[in-house]
Amino acid sequence: MDVDKLFKLPSLPASAGQKRKFTDIPSPEFLKRYKAVGEESKDESVPPTNGKGKGRAATVEDEDDDRMDYAQADSSHDDGEADEEGRFFGGGLNSEQNQILDIFDQAGDDGTETAALTLPALRRQLLRFERTVAKNAEQRGKFPDDPSKFIESESDLDSALNQFLPLTQNPPLFYPELVKQGTVALWCNLLSHENTDIAIDVVDVIRELTDEDVGAGADDLDGEEDLGESSKTSGIAEGTPMAMAEFIDELLNNSLLSLLISNLSRLNESEDADSQGVYKILSVFENLFSFMPPLAEQVVSDTDLMRWLLTRVGQKEFDSNKQYASQILAILVQTGRDGVLKLAELDGMETLLKLVSQYRKKDPSSGEEVEFMEDLFNCLCSALAEPEMKAAFLEAEGVELMVIMMKEKLLARTRAIKVLDYAMQSEDGAGNCERFVESLGLKTFFSAFMGKVGTAWSISDRHLQGDAKRKRALQAETSEFEDEEHLLGILVSLFTNLASDSAPRIRLIAKFVESGYEKVERLLEMREAAESRLRAVEADIARERTDMEGVEEVDEDTEAEWFLRKSEAGGSALGNADYVLAWVCMEDDGALRHARLMLSRKNRSFTDVISVLEDVAGNIDDTPVETENGTVDEPPLQKLAIGQLVIYLKSQL
Repeated sequence: MDVDKLFKLPSLPASAGQKRKFTDIPSPEFLKRYKAVGEESKDESVPPTNGKGKGRAATVEDEDDDRMDYAQADSSHDDGEADEEGRFFGGGLNSEQNQILDIFDQAGDDGTETAALTLPALRRQLLRFERTVAKNAEQRGKFPDDPSKFIESESDLDSALNQFLPLTQNPPLFYPELVKQGTVALWCNLLSHENTDIAIDVVDVIRELTDEDVGAGADDLDGEEDLGESSKTSGIAEGTPMAMAEFIDELLNNSLLSLLISNLSRLNESEDADSQGVYKILSVFENLFSFMPPLAEQVVSDTDLMRWLLTRVGQKEFDSNKQYASQILAILVQTGRDGVLKLAELDGMETLLKLVSQYRKKDPSSGEEVEFMEDLFNCLCSALAEPEMKAAFLEAEGVELMVIMMKEKLLARTRAIKVLDYAMQSEDGAGNCERFVESLGLKTFFSAFMGKVGTAWSISDRHLQGDAKRKRALQAETSEFEDEEHLLGILVSLFTNLASDSAPRIRLIAKFVESGYEKVERLLEMREAAESRLRAVEADIARERTDMEGVEEVDEDTEAEWFLRKSEAGGSALGNADYVLAWVCMEDDGALRHARLMLSRKNRSFTDVISVLEDVAGNIDDTPVETENGTVDEPPLQKLAIGQLVIYLKSQL
């Protein structure tokens, strides 16, 4: 718009106006040039200052002269205030022209407003947004081959979308309005926009509005403000989950999931903007799964997201999107049996083993890549909970790969031990147990069993100092205990699944007999450490039980929580250690005598071992389950084994 044309209006008395202010003070050189021009143009007069003259209408050709007029006025009158008679100095504008400028200033202020902070303002914003979308669609329809015709409306659309970001300040107030006015449906339609930048803008809005921290700010403010404000923020925090649920439900009803996945396919990650768009889409999925965990199952069954994720993590070059893809993949695999079977259908076991194999000879190069490696191993562990994947792991030579990783003192060593623990569990893992011994895994295993198996510190943790270093050291200690639990878990599976008097089992027993029963002593050390951890937690639970029984009855949920706490604190490790110890003593008389001697030195006996084993057997679920062919499953093999072990140990008391 040519603003200068607006000033070609009938003039009014100058006393009605005010002086226009300019930020820059004219330099002496500029004033000299103005004086020279003024002497050459005697007919170009300066607007009179007595309030009786007429201001000249500004034109494009007069621009330089106008600026000189303003400069002379500013240099002569620096106070910028009108005199008592209402006269003004310089500027050449009358009241009507100043009024027009004020209108434009006010319009400019409205245009820079980022978002509505009240419901009426939001409704006006939504109407403007609808008009912006309609205008862009109309211009694209009329001029599909001429971007210059719709580029301005596209820019307006981009700005309009960004104005929705601050709506997270009050979800209970704003989110229902977005659903009611059909704005959510409009956003989902824009995810198919021809311009991927617009689609990415929509993704960014959805990502911000579904972030798990939405509403958390109100919780932080609660208690820090006066009573009225505190009540207001508390209301926002309480109403956010319901508003978020309604908002996400509307997104899902408008095919959000399929639209996000279609955008993953059409974005070109070689472009920075598109690469950021992929990251934002993955962030939306994470937000949705965090707020609504069962949604991951729907994504597994109804979309091709897992296929895309497997392809993405398989790309050679490492970047943030590759790590994020591995994180989302781990979430999907952890959804349960359906997620694991979907992974099997896509040959996911082969893909995962190929990816982790790169860490058999080198550590990840960054903290972010450490997370990527962790995600891959977590996917393997989750997948190995199902019998079909145990078989796929055996067929893909996963056991051999993990044994190789155990030999190297790298970060992947402890993760390989964890994977083997999962692969060898239950009767379905018997084949992996036999392959483990055949692959000479016992030598490497007992090397880890007799010493520290590694560290959980990541590459980025090596230069930590002070409190951060002590905190990380505590985490490393906890991880070391978890690693010992996985070592004990492998031994439990070997003793349970290897056939009696078979060559692999004889080789296993021989390892405990050699070197003066040092491995029996190490087993007892692990037992003592687990018992010490468990004793502290049991004391806490005893106090809680006493306090609770004086007020109310202890329910099943509380008992289950206490059992879980005890298991994590050392109960599980203690049970596994005693299970292995009982097998070793039953298989070899020398080991029996040595174990009895070592226990007596700690004021312990086989009576303590028996008590632990009976407790373990009591917590093993042996409820009969009818199979597909109508037969009833037998009690778990481990429970049957514990019964025989208890009978044997009692005979040795």
